[in-house]
Amino acid sequence: MGDLVPLLVVTAAFIVSARNTFDSRGHTRLFWSLMTTAMGMWCFSAACWVWFEVVVRKPLPDPFPGDVVLFLHVVPIMAAVAIRPHQSDEREGMLPSALNVLILLVWWIVVYAFFVFPEEFIVVNVAAYGPRWDLLYLVEGVILIAVSASAFFSSAGSWRILYRNIFAASVLYTFASEAINAAIARGIYKSGGIYDLPILAAALAFLWVAISGRHCLGEIEMMPADTRASRPLAPHLAKLALLSLPVMGYWALFMSNEPPSLRHVRFAVTMGGVALLAFGVFLKQHLLDRRLLQLLKRSRRSFDNLQRLQGRVIQQAKLASLGELVALAAGELEYPLSAILSSSERMAASSNLSREQLSNAQKIGKQARRTRELVSDLLSFSQQTPGEKSPLELKPLLQRAVQMEGFKLENKRISLTVESNDNLPLPRVLGNANQLLQAFLQIIENAVDALQEVGGGRLQVAIWREENEMVVQFADSGPGLRDPERVFDPFYTTKPVGKGTGLGLSATYGVIQDHKGQITCFNRPEGGAAFEIRLPALKTAIPQAEAARA
Repeated sequence: MGDLVPLLVVTAAFIVSARNTFDSRGHTRLFWSLMTTAMGMWCFSAACWVWFEVVVRKPLPDPFPGDVVLFLHVVPIMAAVAIRPHQSDEREGMLPSALNVLILLVWWIVVYAFFVFPEEFIVVNVAAYGPRWDLLYLVEGVILIAVSASAFFSSAGSWRILYRNIFAASVLYTFASEAINAAIARGIYKSGGIYDLPILAAALAFLWVAISGRHCLGEIEMMPADTRASRPLAPHLAKLALLSLPVMGYWALFMSNEPPSLRHVRFAVTMGGVALLAFGVFLKQHLLDRRLLQLLKRSRRSFDNLQRLQGRVIQQAKLASLGELVALAAGELEYPLSAILSSSERMAASSNLSREQLSNAQKIGKQARRTRELVSDLLSFSQQTPGEKSPLELKPLLQRAVQMEGFKLENKRISLTVESNDNLPLPRVLGNANQLLQAFLQIIENAVDALQEVGGGRLQVAIWREENEMVVQFADSGPGLRDPERVFDPFYTTKPVGKGTGLGLSATYGVIQDHKGQITCFNRPEGGAAFEIRLPALKTAIPQAEAARA
């Protein structure tokens, strides 16, 4: 019973920890994976005791190979607490955390092979390796107690309760193990005796850790990251492990009084450990460098998106305030302009005017009509209301806009083309055909005006799909934009007086915003300007028959 009952309890702890592993994710899954590994190693050691004392009915051999597993089973528990899964998962990532655990495990294997293994299996000396094994096991237990206490004080909520249970189980297990080791050293230990009761209590305590962790598993997964601790302990322990090995090798080679064979074995062990740990550190640094590059790229994209969002907010604020002012001014100007225009037309139709008076009357009418067109632009700019939207295809709409503008071209050296990089039917967008057509026409007209300034050129309209967006790009070979940041500002224009009001692209900006899209402009490296419109694509695909007709 002294062998079977602890085995059953530890096996139960192993099963519950394994279930916690499968039902968790992220660093929490790594935590329970390490706890499961520790319980599995402990279960293997207890099963070895059952095999020898219950099945074979022989005392354990001395030295016992299972002591290596029993010695190392504390390391996964130590590593599970040291990675601090209650903190943010954005610290290092899963792979670097797993490498920290691997470095700690390799270090403890090296320590065991350095201090215990030579006298245990190479030159058997029970009087030498026994006390060393007991001392290292005590150091392991003390470190586990310290790490779990630190995690307890740096956590909150369910994690704090879980670390408290681990701390209590670690204290109980460390002192129970030390008591058994002392009894074995004095030759008074027997399986099933009073010294097994504290170990059984420690096994029950770790079973309670797994059960309590399962009860609060959902709450642990949903808890926000606790940032009171600046960094986890595992990276620091890994650094100390790497720095300690050269010291151990130096002591074995130059300061030890042991036979040369043992000194060479210890030195070889430390050098092998240095090589393994150095490879682990190199791999971890490589992963951290890659993660840093990813974070830099993500921060750059976030910064660009923030700048774009700020520009959109400023632009919308300008449009909103100017829309109110323009609507008021245009409404006030409409009546007197009508009176001036009608009066000038009556004067021009009169036969009693001299040639100079008739010319003045015609000039007055011309300027009045120009002012009325400006007022009409102002009203259309200020009264932009969301029109009825329906699923539509952009490519036929672009082809129609290019054809409409092409019919008006007198400069034969200006070419307008529409291209698509996708052979498959393009998805539709939800929009108002008339509004989008006017927006496309405005951009094409501006590009044509720019090309006429340089005597001709090419305007290429391209459309393609990019993830969940439809992208339309107008790229010309003209002189480019003088100030791309002000292109969409109301009343901003570079055209000569009488040719533009500066409201066309502002109205286009408002149309694209109303369609939940984005419009940007920039100067191309090879010369010319480019306007890019992004509209959200509908998820429903175009039917094949309808696509064939299109």
